[in-house]
Amino acid sequence: MLCVRSWRSVSLLVRGCYSTSWKRAQSHTAATRLDLSGIYPPIATPFTANEDVDYQRLEENLQKYAKIPFKGLVVQGSNGEYPYLTEEERVEVVRTVRRSLPADKLLMAGSGCESTRATVQLTEKMAAVGADAVLVVTPCFYKGKMDSRALIQHFTKVADSSPVPVVLYSVPANTGLELPLDAVVQLSQHPNILGLKDSGGDITRIGLIVHKTKSQDFQVLAGSAGFLMAAYCVGAVGGVCALANVLGGEVCELERLCVSGRWEEARVLQQRLIEPNAAVTRKLGVPALKQAMEWFGFHGGACRSPLQPLKEAETQQLRRDFTSNGWL
Repeated sequence: MLCVRSWRSVSLLVRGCYSTSWKRAQSHTAATRLDLSGIYPPIATPFTANEDVDYQRLEENLQKYAKIPFKGLVVQGSNGEYPYLTEEERVEVVRTVRRSLPADKLLMAGSGCESTRATVQLTEKMAAVGADAVLVVTPCFYKGKMDSRALIQHFTKVADSSPVPVVLYSVPANTGLELPLDAVVQLSQHPNILGLKDSGGDITRIGLIVHKTKSQDFQVLAGSAGFLMAAYCVGAVGGVCALANVLGGEVCELERLCVSGRWEEARVLQQRLIEPNAAVTRKLGVPALKQAMEWFGFHGGACRSPLQPLKEAETQQLRRDFTSNGWL
């Protein structure tokens, strides 16, 4: 593993010696780094009654999302049920999205796996089918051994070989593991690591990451619409928000208000989004997100087993969380 202190001094050597994949990544680094600012829905994966990926309904959702001013889409994130898809399915879903997605929209593909080797291989496949960047979640099965040293090595190896920029992904609610602050700061210095999606919701942590990485052109994305305004206040540049699958226009409006400094209007809108956002994330999860998508004219449908549909009481609570805030 290259020492952080040596990255700057040997960057030209690194770029000359790594594979042609690394050379392809140069257009996304240094002078022309991708601008991640904006809103991304982490899209859901529709399934048929037999639990096969329903590509037709996926494309119909994409046509509707094309009318919303998203910066791009996150494909194979947590809300895409990626742990339940085969590698072939994960790649094919990204390929399908790239075919339908306008060229000016960014496609960020989840390529994280438990092993570094598998992550490197899947990252290359995601880039080959059109991903503009990859979102790499922390490996977590052996979470007790995933300290800063292990995670820095993991992400460094992935970034060294990735043909496209890497975005770190910390989602402790799902992994039981938060990417340590010192690891984020060190990794921010890697020329092919572009930013971080932080879903933990700790605004002081997000603000501190922005502060400690400000010399690196490191971009932080809020991982939830529930704290999007607060994240903008401390320097985040955008959000990857599950609620944007349902209320995409409204989440984009919140972004617009924050960016333009219209904080009073932003506060009012943010408050109306908190309960429905919590309902489709930490309270009721992906089954609730998919149910809400159906109410708002998208194809959500059933989850892949072992995820179960909502109970009747849960469905009623979900509806109340939307109706009490004026969305249904």
